[in-house]
Amino acid sequence: MPIKIPETLPAYEVLRSEGVMVMSEATALRQDIRPLQIGLLNLMPKKVQTETQFARLIGATPLQIELTLIRMTDHRPKNTAPGHLEAFYRTFAEARAQKFDGLIITGAPVETLPFEEVTYWRELTEIFDWTQTNVHMTLGVCWGAQAMLHHFHGVPKHPLPRKLFGCHRHRVLKPASPFLRGFSDDFVVPVSRWTETRAEDLPEGLEVLVSSDTAGLCLIEDPAHRALYMLNHLEYDSATLKEEYERDLANGTPIGLPVNYFPDDDPRQEPKNRWRSHAHLLYGNWINQIYQTTPFEIARIGS
Repeated sequence: MPIKIPETLPAYEVLRSEGVMVMSEATALRQDIRPLQIGLLNLMPKKVQTETQFARLIGATPLQIELTLIRMTDHRPKNTAPGHLEAFYRTFAEARAQKFDGLIITGAPVETLPFEEVTYWRELTEIFDWTQTNVHMTLGVCWGAQAMLHHFHGVPKHPLPRKLFGCHRHRVLKPASPFLRGFSDDFVVPVSRWTETRAEDLPEGLEVLVSSDTAGLCLIEDPAHRALYMLNHLEYDSATLKEEYERDLANGTPIGLPVNYFPDDDPRQEPKNRWRSHAHLLYGNWINQIYQTTPFEIARIGS
C-alpha cells in the first residue's frame, strides 16, 4: 500500500521517482480501508529534506499511511518558505484535537542548549503529555528522543568534547524485540551529535535495544509511555553527513572528518550508503507493531 501525501508536496515526485508508492487524496477516498494516521512533528530547519527522508521510510511498508506534517504553533523556522508551511503543515494547536496511530518527533539544532532554554520547550512538553492520550506509539529521534527522555524520566544529556560524527557499528542487544525483526547482529548507523545519553542515567523500565562501543546508546524502548527513542539517524540520505561536514567547514565550526563514511577517508569521493536496509527494517517494524496493536476505532486511542 502507498503513503498518502499531497501531490504538490515536494516529496511526492521525489518518492515516486524512487519507486515508493504514493497516493493522492482522490485515490485514497476510493479505498474502503482505514489508513494508519501518522504524524511527523518536524523540528528540523530543512523541513523539505526531513519530511522526504521520513516519508520515504514509512511509505515503504505494505500498509496505507496518511501522513500529517506538524510544526510548533508559534515558532517560525527561518530556512523553510512560509508558503510551504502554510500549504502543507498544521500547527500543534490545529492538530491537537486529532488522534494518531503513530507520531515521529524529529531532532532539532538546539542540542547544546539546556532543554528549558529552548524557546518552544513549554509547548513541546505539552505535546509529550498529549501523546499519552492522543497517540498510540511515539518515536523520538536524536534531540527529540533526548527531550522525551528528559521530560518523562529526568534523564540528562552530557556534552561531548567533540562532535560524535560518522558511521558507527552498533550491536543488537535484544534480538527478540519486534522492532528489530530481520536485523543483523550488528549494523552501521549514521551518528551526528554534540551530546550523549548515558546508560547509567536510565531508570528501571527502559530497555536498551541497540548500542555501540564507540557511539554509546542508540535505540531505547519505553513501554510505559509507548515510545521508542532513536538517538541517531537511520533516516539520513547518503549525502547528509557530507552536507553537514561541508556546512561546518564553511561556518568555521571545529569538525573532524566523519568516521567510516567517505571511501578511503577521502572527502572528494562520494560516500556509500550502508544503512538503508536497516532503516527500512526499523521503520517497517515500527509501523507493523502499530498496525498490530492500535485500536481499529481511532477514537479509542489513549482511552
